[in-house]
Amino acid sequence: MMNSLGRRGMEEKYFPHDLIIIQILPRLSVKSLLRFKCVHKSWFSLISDPHFTNSHFQITTAKHTHRIMFMSYSIAKTLSLDFESKIHFYFASQIPSPDFKFSYVDFLNKIITSCRGFIFLHLSSKFHLWNPCTGAHKQIPLSPNELNVDNFCYLYGFGYDQFRDDYLVVSVSNDITINYGVNSQLEVFSLRDNTWREIEGNFPYFSNTWTDDSPRVGLLFGGDIHWLVAKMAPDEDSSDDIILTFDLMERKLLEMPYPDDFDFVLYDNCALWVFGEFFSLWVSDHVNCSVEIWVMKEYKVHSSWTKTLYFSIEGLSTWYFYPICSTKTGDIVGTDGENVLQKYNGQGQLIEHESYCEDPLDFLVTLYTESLLSLPVDNMQV
Repeated sequence: MMNSLGRRGMEEKYFPHDLIIIQILPRLSVKSLLRFKCVHKSWFSLISDPHFTNSHFQITTAKHTHRIMFMSYSIAKTLSLDFESKIHFYFASQIPSPDFKFSYVDFLNKIITSCRGFIFLHLSSKFHLWNPCTGAHKQIPLSPNELNVDNFCYLYGFGYDQFRDDYLVVSVSNDITINYGVNSQLEVFSLRDNTWREIEGNFPYFSNTWTDDSPRVGLLFGGDIHWLVAKMAPDEDSSDDIILTFDLMERKLLEMPYPDDFDFVLYDNCALWVFGEFFSLWVSDHVNCSVEIWVMKEYKVHSSWTKTLYFSIEGLSTWYFYPICSTKTGDIVGTDGENVLQKYNGQGQLIEHESYCEDPLDFLVTLYTESLLSLPVDNMQV
C-alpha cells in the first residue's frame, strides 16, 4: 500500500482540470499549444475551439507580445524575430514560407500588414491572408473594378469588425489624371460575405508621400484603418494634408487633422505607427538627418497631439531611419531603409543594429502578433 507521504506527494502534483483550462493553457505560447493538440482528442478540441483561441489571443495582446516578420521572395525564407530581446538573427525563428507565387513586381509595391495574427499581402493578381503560426491561408480576389494602371492611386487596408466577427479588406482608389473624386471608389471586401461591395460617394484622396503613385497600406488602430493622404480642394488648385480613417464597424471614411505644429515636405518620409499604446506619427527629416515623433495621448482628441521625441541620425550609413515598433521599455526598433535593423533608446541613442539581408528589395517587413485564430470562412487552405 502506498503510504500517506506518497499519496500526499501525488496530490501536490495534481492540477485540477479547470485550473489547467482557465489559468494555464490560455497563457502558453502558440508553439506549445500546437504541440499540446496532439496530446489527446479532448485537448485538440479545446485548443481548436473559437472561444479558447479568442481568449488566448486577448491574453497575448494584453501582454503586448509582438514579433517582426521578414519575408523574402527570392530565397523563399521567412523569419520571425522577438524584438523585445537583442536584435540577433541567430535567434530568429524560421517559418515555412507560404506557397505563394511571388514575383519581383509584387515586392516593389511592398503591400503588407497584419491583424489578429494574420499577415495581409497584396500580390499582382490576388490578396493573401496568412496565419504564420498555423499555416492557414486564404486567397481573396482583387475587386472586379480594380485597374492595374499607373494613373490610379490605391489605398488599401485590412482590419477586423468586432461587432460582426468579420475581417474586411478596404480599397480606396482615385484616378490622379482627371478631376479628383470624379473617378474614385471606396470598396470593401467582407470575408463573411465573401464579396466586394462598393460604397457610394466622392473620395478626392491620394497619397501625399514622395511616391504618391504607389499603393499604400493603412495603419490599424482603435478599430479604424488610417492613411496619410492629401485631399484635393473642389477647385483642384490646392490640397490639404490630412489623416484619413475608415471606421470598420460603421464602414465609412472620416478625416482627422495633423498636429497643429507638425510640418514636413514631400521628400521627407512620414508615416503613422503605434508608439507604446498610443496612435503616433513620425517624420524622418533627410535634410537635417533627424527623426521626430508625435503621439496622440488621447485617441481622436486633436489637442492631445504631443511631440515626444526628436533625435539625430547623422552619421548612419544611409542617414535614414524608419520606425517599426517600440519595446516595452520604450526602445524604438526600425530600419535604415535598406538592409539594417536598428534599435534606439528612449533618448534617441543608437544602442544596436544588425543587417537582415543583402538586398533590401528582397524582403518585406511587418509587425504581427502570434495567434491560433481562424478566419470566419470554411474554405481556408492549409
